[in-house]
Amino acid sequence: MILHPDDATALVLTLKLASLSTAVLLLLGTPLAWWLAMTRSRLRPVIDALVSLPLVLPPTVLGFYLLLLLGSDGPLGRLMSVAGGSSLAFTFTGLVIGSVIYSLPFVVQPIRDAFLGVGRLPLEAAATLGASPGDRFFSVAVPLARRGFLTAATLGFAHTLGEFGVVLMIGGNIPGKTKVLSIAIFDHVEAMDYGRAHMLAGGLLCLSFFLLLAVYFLNRRDGREDR
Repeated sequence: MILHPDDATALVLTLKLASLSTAVLLLLGTPLAWWLAMTRSRLRPVIDALVSLPLVLPPTVLGFYLLLLLGSDGPLGRLMSVAGGSSLAFTFTGLVIGSVIYSLPFVVQPIRDAFLGVGRLPLEAAATLGASPGDRFFSVAVPLARRGFLTAATLGFAHTLGEFGVVLMIGGNIPGKTKVLSIAIFDHVEAMDYGRAHMLAGGLLCLSFFLLLAVYFLNRRDGREDR
């Protein structure tokens, strides 16, 4: 079956959103995961809880507060107006912000656990050889934690693909702008067009399964090479 043009547009928008959100998550989540793994600060449980909050918070609740934050009457909305911009609500940029916040634990936690698995001993050994903190991070910690990065990137990408509550609240249902696959599936079901809904839902199901399967096999191969 050939995708309807509207569904193809939603697919492209969804893949763009997932790719960009994953890149931002890796960029922002890596230093946060490093800090959580290495710090002895009393604030660590608080920050850990905040990072993990999207795991238990209903997506519509998070989306509602993001809508208040990004809307024209919200703090960021007013700031954008002062800067000469427009509200971030019901825009693709708003979707990226919501996706990054909602998928944050799926990226930060695997990387944090990977850094914890590396431990301090390899870093201390590198320090005795004269490696700077930056060298120890990029030349020792990151390569040894590569499986965590792979898992984080895959989970962040796959989780963004299926977002519904958050993207609907802050992005609405604007074709070609904020209408992603999850919303398109909902529209098809609401219109009782189960054929198009099944094609999109089945495609997402297969893609998510093969992404997780690829991570499993790559991690298994890396585990064997490390022995």
